[in-house]
Amino acid sequence: MPVQRLNHAVLYVRDVERSVAFYREALGFDVVMGMPGAAFLQASGSTNDHDLGLFQIGPDADPSPAGRTSVGLYHLAWEVDTLDELERVAVKLGELGALVGSSDHGTTKALYAKDPDGLEFEVSWLVPASLLTDEVLAARAGIRPLDLAADKERYGARTRGGVGVSIPA
Repeated sequence: MPVQRLNHAVLYVRDVERSVAFYREALGFDVVMGMPGAAFLQASGSTNDHDLGLFQIGPDADPSPAGRTSVGLYHLAWEVDTLDELERVAVKLGELGALVGSSDHGTTKALYAKDPDGLEFEVSWLVPASLLTDEVLAARAGIRPLDLAADKERYGARTRGGVGVSIPA
């Protein structure tokens, strides 16, 4: 039987309370369980037991060298349902000083941000399968600047993303 989906990710962080506050504020995660030096968070609407585990390793921890001097995880990506929600998250991440970029991958509209420990993550909206055209599929070969206003006009601000792709039709 093949893997069905990612159930959760676990991050080592310098300060659990700081990271919990960030993920709650930035992405609306809720704490479902905690203990000294650890917290388990769930995304709104998730059916997972938890989506993100955080383990504190202290303020003197070095930054992750992954991608610079060692192999390692580049980023995690969370999906939102609508382009309105992607825009709301973009505004919130900007207010928090966490937004570091955005891009249009054709089938995926993406924001990139860093948490308080500099760990990168992505928040994305996927074009639903019923709206995939040859043009959209061909656009995956390159990366363009994200234009949320144009995408909202093209696909609809409240069109549910990922249907038939990451969400069963």
